[in-house]
Amino acid sequence: MAAVILFPEPLRPGDRIGVTSPSSGVPQRLRPRLEFAVEWLRDRGFDVVVGECMDGDSSHVSAPAVDRAAELQRMLIDPAIRAVVPPWGGETGIDLLDLLDWEALAAAAPTWLVGFSDLSTLMVPLTLRTGWATLHGANLMDTPYSPAEGLRHWTDVAATRTSVTQQASGTYRTGDFDDWEADPRATAYSLEGRGTWEVADGDEVEVSGRLIGGCIEVISRLTGTPFGGVPAFGRQYAEEGLIVYLEAAEAPAFEICRALHGLRLAGWFEHANAILIGRTSAPSSDGFTQREAVLDALEDLDLPIVFDVECGHVAPYLPLVNGALAHLTVTDNERRIVQELR
Repeated sequence: MAAVILFPEPLRPGDRIGVTSPSSGVPQRLRPRLEFAVEWLRDRGFDVVVGECMDGDSSHVSAPAVDRAAELQRMLIDPAIRAVVPPWGGETGIDLLDLLDWEALAAAAPTWLVGFSDLSTLMVPLTLRTGWATLHGANLMDTPYSPAEGLRHWTDVAATRTSVTQQASGTYRTGDFDDWEADPRATAYSLEGRGTWEVADGDEVEVSGRLIGGCIEVISRLTGTPFGGVPAFGRQYAEEGLIVYLEAAEAPAFEICRALHGLRLAGWFEHANAILIGRTSAPSSDGFTQREAVLDALEDLDLPIVFDVECGHVAPYLPLVNGALAHLTVTDNERRIVQELR
């Protein structure tokens, strides 16, 4: 367990960004979207290099695990690369964890690893084991979208050395993901839904804590392994406490309920000051809703639980930095989170 949080140097135009697929690659039919996302970053002055592990047509992964691990590690420890942004998540990035050289990573200068979904499987251990801050936010394929009002683009967050303030957007996408095959150059979300952060018990919340979290379906598999040491992380920052954020991608409510109970039993919330739950379109289970799943597992912890935060698979995206000290305010008049990146 690292002694302090190490924040990568602020991202600047002219910096190099690496693109690799530690989990799923990009099929040929969606390569125009990938090319547009790379072009979008280059138009903003970044030097983008695309790796070899990108195949999305042969399997559910972009390459054999040893090759994916080697390319990811090479990019993360290359001092010329300031951020690594995979195209998206996938399914089984967990197979890289015992192939990465964690001592070499811990000895290197920190690099931003950016994304969400299956990438949580890699970002959470990277923060826990090396102390590197990691950036849970839009991945490469979503990068060209403009942020919703009140939210910041991940490139803006990665460019900050002091603090980042964001507020609830009050909007969300009601439909499925955009059809990038039909429109590979989409840059605006269709945000027709209206809704905002809601405290489970209706009370007001004003707390601080170190951020840690990600996609429930994948990070819950880290419990009991050397890569899921959130309880030890909580003890390390017991004076400040944690803010644990979680989001369901697509698993039915019963499965999410079991996963959350598992995290509770593993001690993930022992030092938590609050729990953030991302907005989800994941299904209910025989009338048992996703919200009921959360309350069934976590309500008795007597912690503030904030629902419908923009940190999941429903756009827009609220970039959250694992390891950052965050100050959360949820009242009738204000819904804000401030992250200290120093």
